Order: sequence, then C-alpha cells, then structure tokens
Amino acid sequence: MGFFLNVHEGPQSITKINNVKLEEGMIVSNEPGYYKEGHYGIRIENLVFIKKNKNKLYFENLTLAPIEKDLINFKLLNNKEKKYLNEYHKKVYMRLNPYLSKGEKTWLKSFTN
Repeated sequence: MGFFLNVHEGPQSITKINNVKLEEGMIVSNEPGYYKEGHYGIRIENLVFIKKNKNKLYFENLTLAPIEKDLINFKLLNNKEKKYLNEYHKKVYMRLNPYLSKGEKTWLKSFTN
C-alpha cells in the first residue's frame, strides 16, 4: 500500500509504536516476519480492512495470494492457525478461480488440501 511510491503511510499502523487508534474502515498492511541474522528473512504481507462486528474490530484480508505451504512447519501451528490457513487458501481459490486457466486452477487448488 503506498501513495506516490511511499511504502507505508500512516498515521495508523500495526506496530508497537503506533499511537493512532485503529478504527473501522481503515486499511493497514499486516506484515509478520522472521529474520535470521546473516542468513535470510521471511515476510508475509497482506493488506487488511478493519471491520466491526458487535463492537469488536477484526481484520478482513484484502490481498488474495497463496502462502507457500512448503515453507511452513505445521508442527508449530495449533489447530486454530491451521484452520485459518486452510480457510484463507479456500477463499483465495474461490475468488480467483473464475479468472484462471485449467492449469492455474489445479496449481492454486493444491493450496487448499
């Protein structure tokens, strides 16, 4: 997300130093990552829309790109995290498959297993 090639503009953000209250209707980037110094870094970047339901805020993913499952150690995930990942991939497939070739559909569907 950016404006005139800025990567991040606030004032809101998902950081420890954010001092702006997140509110319904805002869009922010969610970028969890892991960096092994001197070796590599892995980051997932999704844009999320802030919605409200019963006075509670939650994020709805706007970005629809599969997350490479070969890079995930599923032994480290709990059942809720595994379910989230599977539901995310199903949503990606359902939204994008009408626009894909047969081969692309087969490849993307492999993320839902």
